[in-house]
Amino acid sequence: MHISSRPAAAPAVPDTGRTTLPADARPLSRAAKGEVGRVVRVGLDGVIHDSLNPEELERRLLEIGFVEGARVEILHEGLFGRDPIAVRVDDMRVALRRREAEAILITRWQPDGASPAGAALHVIAEDTRP
Repeated sequence: MHISSRPAAAPAVPDTGRTTLPADARPLSRAAKGEVGRVVRVGLDGVIHDSLNPEELERRLLEIGFVEGARVEILHEGLFGRDPIAVRVDDMRVALRRREAEAILITRWQPDGASPAGAALHVIAEDTRP
């Protein structure tokens, strides 16, 4: 039996230092026509992409406007294979291939400062006007 003096190998998945994702986060490529969401992450984190290297794809998506917090809505899907997709990003429209949209993670849209309906009703009920 041979005992190696080398340290253990580094983990196969690099630590990107990013925070954990919300439970409902999913790729934009899986969204259907009419869905609205908020971008929570852009990038493939080292996954090989078939047309661009991951850093180049991330850079291009960020330049287009797919930044964290942006509101996105699927406006249209192509006839064959639902590809490409037309997406509204804040106030601009963009066409993407679904394989590029795989690099954009979204969650369900909730406007900033949104609160549950019950809380809004509670505040209204406590409003005392002279």
